[in-house]
Amino acid sequence: MERIGFVGLGTMGSFMAATLLRAGAELTVWNRTPGRAADLVAAGAKAGASPAEVARQSQIVVVCVSDTPDVEAVLFGSDGIAAGAAPGTLVIDCSTIAPEATRDFGRRLAGHGIAMVDAPVSGGSEGARLGTLSMFVGGSESDVTRATPVLAAMGKTITHLGPLGNGQAGKAVNQVMIAGAYLGVAEGLILGMKVGLDPVRLVEALSGGGAQSWTLTNRSGRMIDDEYPIGFRLALHRKDLGIALEMAGESGMMLPLAMLVAALEDRLVAGGHGDEDMSVIAHVIRELAESHAD
Repeated sequence: MERIGFVGLGTMGSFMAATLLRAGAELTVWNRTPGRAADLVAAGAKAGASPAEVARQSQIVVVCVSDTPDVEAVLFGSDGIAAGAAPGTLVIDCSTIAPEATRDFGRRLAGHGIAMVDAPVSGGSEGARLGTLSMFVGGSESDVTRATPVLAAMGKTITHLGPLGNGQAGKAVNQVMIAGAYLGVAEGLILGMKVGLDPVRLVEALSGGGAQSWTLTNRSGRMIDDEYPIGFRLALHRKDLGIALEMAGESGMMLPLAMLVAALEDRLVAGGHGDEDMSVIAHVIRELAESHAD
């Protein structure tokens, strides 16, 4: 495997970088918040002083940050990747941003002789920790081929969807679909509890039929307990839905379910729940059920 850099060590990035280390990568890491790299350095990674320094030490640089401005900053800031990368470096962006922003960044990197692949991920912190993420990949055939050993160390399902930016478009579709899945599980469970069903036994029954899903298996317990430890932050999913809704508008269509979930998530963010797992959508369903009963 080529020398790898990793920029962005949040909930997802820290686990993804750790899987690269376990795969034997020679890894240099950086994170905006000091201290996040300590465990990785103890496990054998090198710490870079800046994204530019990471790029100088690497042939491939993986980026995993929160939003479009963050990607732009680590790529093109004064100490960004473009300032330190040698021509021929490959950037793999695993952040979730708008497809057109990705294409713009790719054009700008190409001016420095740097290639780019977009590979946003799905699977939550569990998938990042276990190296079983799904990856939506965009880029040229040759760049994706080069990126594949790195992606395969972090993910299980790696699908090339076409040119640069198409990975982001695929991730937007994913976020629309999981919006419906989370809302459906939340509504069903709260309804069952409201009419007196044992929620644990209800989940057992549902798991054997057509309602079975990843969300039911992995998030129903949080919804039953009304406790939402982080897996994937609600505020980030709301940001992703914004990307999907913008794509839909540009395509001349409406996404009524995504619009509904976005409104519910706005209410939760305003109520201070933005940093909880997105299964906290069940909390607002509880609130609505209680207000209706009153």
